[in-house]
Amino acid sequence: MSSAAISPTASSSRLQRASSPLPSHSHAQGQNPISLRLYKVLGANFDDDATREALDTLAELYAPPSPSGVRGKEVKRDGDAEEDGDEEYERPTGLVAPAGLEEGVAGDIAAKARKNLRRDVESKLAESSRQFLKAFGEVDKQLDTLQEHIGLMRVRCDEAQTQLHETNTACRSLLDRAGSLREERQGVAVKQSIISAFLSRFTLSQSERDAIASREVPVGSTFFAAMDKAARIQADCRVLLTASLTLPAPSTHTAEGNGDAEDAEDRATKAGRDILAATAAQLEQAYDKIFRWCCFEFRQMGKDASLDVSPTMREAVKRLRERPELLMEALTHLSQTRQTTLLSAFMDALTRGGPGGLPRPIELHAHDPLRYVGDMLAWVHQAIAAEREFLESLFGVRDARRMVGAARSFGESEEESWVAELTDGAVRGLCGPLKVRVQQTVRSQESSITSYKIANLVQFYLGTMQKTIGRDALLSKTLEELTDLAYSVFYGAIEAQGRSLLHVTLDPDDTGVSPPLAILDHAQVLREMMIVYESSLLGDEQDEELQAGFRDILDKMVDPALEMTLTQAEEKKRQRPGWDKAVFVLNTLAYLQGVLEPFAFTTEKRGVVQGLMDAKVLQLIEEHYQDVLKDAGLADVAAACSPGGRNGPLSHAPAGEPAALQGALHRFSEWLSGQEVVQSRRLGLLTVQSVAARVHQAALERVAETYERICEEVKKPENRYEAGATLLGSERPFGQVRLLWQIFGLQERGGGQTER
Repeated sequence: MSSAAISPTASSSRLQRASSPLPSHSHAQGQNPISLRLYKVLGANFDDDATREALDTLAELYAPPSPSGVRGKEVKRDGDAEEDGDEEYERPTGLVAPAGLEEGVAGDIAAKARKNLRRDVESKLAESSRQFLKAFGEVDKQLDTLQEHIGLMRVRCDEAQTQLHETNTACRSLLDRAGSLREERQGVAVKQSIISAFLSRFTLSQSERDAIASREVPVGSTFFAAMDKAARIQADCRVLLTASLTLPAPSTHTAEGNGDAEDAEDRATKAGRDILAATAAQLEQAYDKIFRWCCFEFRQMGKDASLDVSPTMREAVKRLRERPELLMEALTHLSQTRQTTLLSAFMDALTRGGPGGLPRPIELHAHDPLRYVGDMLAWVHQAIAAEREFLESLFGVRDARRMVGAARSFGESEEESWVAELTDGAVRGLCGPLKVRVQQTVRSQESSITSYKIANLVQFYLGTMQKTIGRDALLSKTLEELTDLAYSVFYGAIEAQGRSLLHVTLDPDDTGVSPPLAILDHAQVLREMMIVYESSLLGDEQDEELQAGFRDILDKMVDPALEMTLTQAEEKKRQRPGWDKAVFVLNTLAYLQGVLEPFAFTTEKRGVVQGLMDAKVLQLIEEHYQDVLKDAGLADVAAACSPGGRNGPLSHAPAGEPAALQGALHRFSEWLSGQEVVQSRRLGLLTVQSVAARVHQAALERVAETYERICEEVKKPENRYEAGATLLGSERPFGQVRLLWQIFGLQERGGGQTER
């Protein structure tokens, strides 16, 4: 046992030292059982888990005693007869012994282990078997007790089973009845769910019926939802009734089945008709409620200053379209209410003014007719715009394609017709007071320009109203009558003014040639009228339209002025022969032309005046030419040189004798040195200098042509002048026509003439 305590490394070293000096005995040593056993032990591998576990078990079983003398496990062993006998001994517990006792204790334990291993193991197994037997004995007792309890339970279960069987036998009919009732209950529940779904789909709930019929529930979203459901029920009912009448009935094999099918069909048809009747009555109640509510709200709109339309009101009017007779009656109430309200507001604006006195009452401006009429028409136009906006919001009319100020198209839709009709009805009450006041204002005017301004203002609002409410509206017809009246009064005023102008006489003692004061005042009135007309144009009129719009006024204003100018000038000329009638007429015509010229729509009348001016200019040129010839001393000679002015040669005529001709040429030479060549005192009285220059220049041209003709006649042999060239060359311009053109400042026009 002491060899077992030696470590394998030490034993191997000793074996190597013992075998090293005896190499010749290796074969005999290999046959030694001890050597074989020793090699086997030394060569064994103790790294596997099973071996380590066995060694750990042996170490626990034969653990060395502890120093404190604690007793180890007690192992009962069967010893030899001569040594041990049947006794128990104490074994160490395996604690580490002190260093001095470790080697001795380990050797004893190993020796005991080799000697008693089998016995100790068998003893351990026997002890364990006895413990198992003891435990199984207890288990067996418990199992016996359990077996008894199970037997008792089986007996009780058999009794219960017997009683249950008897109970089932006794209650079988009741269970069958309960089963049939359960099936009927399920069928009733299915039918109830179907009926509930049908009623919820085809009838109104109590709250919905109250929303339609009760006055406590106001018109609103709940009411409209109930109406929608009623209308949907009505439509679904019609669809179902139509389907039941058009679809073929299912085939049946017996007469009883045919009768049941017909009864079911009759009941379904009757139910559908009843639902339709009930729904129709409910819808009629709903429409009647909407009608009464709309009438009440429309009456309230006359009391409220605001004209805001709520979504509820808009929806109510939309739904009331399904009953046109109710809608028209409600709209009649609205029209009457708005008519009364607008009339009251218009009278307040005329007499009381706005809130707090601002704006001031319109009647306060009655002394200013243009402002008075303009304020009334502006108030009416503003009221119409607000009324139309309110009605468009009420009916949901929105015309996004219409430009601001563009003419409205009436009758395109039913809503547009309603808006136009209601607007006309609302402002119908304003026509009477407006017409009376405008008529009084127009008829009381004495000034033609004021009458024209009022007529033009009324015509402007007439066009605006026709675009807004249509030509057939009463207000449009009223404004049309007022426009005709205003223009009638205006035309009467300007005709009277023209007649009074014709009765104006020129002062015979006045030597002036300027336009008379009556013409100046008359032209000033005409200028103001043209300014008013031009300001009223939109800018898109055609030329013919421009001319036609003011043609009558020009005829009634300009023609009397022209007639008065010509007739009175002739009369004054007769009374005062020395008065310059031609210059007076030209000055007056030029003034009228200047008044008309800035305006594009006076083209036709300017042409008439210009024609008269051209005729008078030609007449003045002739008169000025004769005056210049007389002043220059060539009048008699020119008359003698004219065809038919003499009998025989020119030198034998009194004016053509050499001495008379010499005197005429000398006088003409002196005239060329005077101021009359440059300007004429008579023409200086013309207000338009361009006309004066034109007349003087034309007269000088004719004088130059006359001098040229005289020179030609003098140089002709048949006129029997002995020294005609010498006679002409004795005085300026020395018989040179080109020089005369230069003296007159007409060299450019006379540049094409041939010097003679």
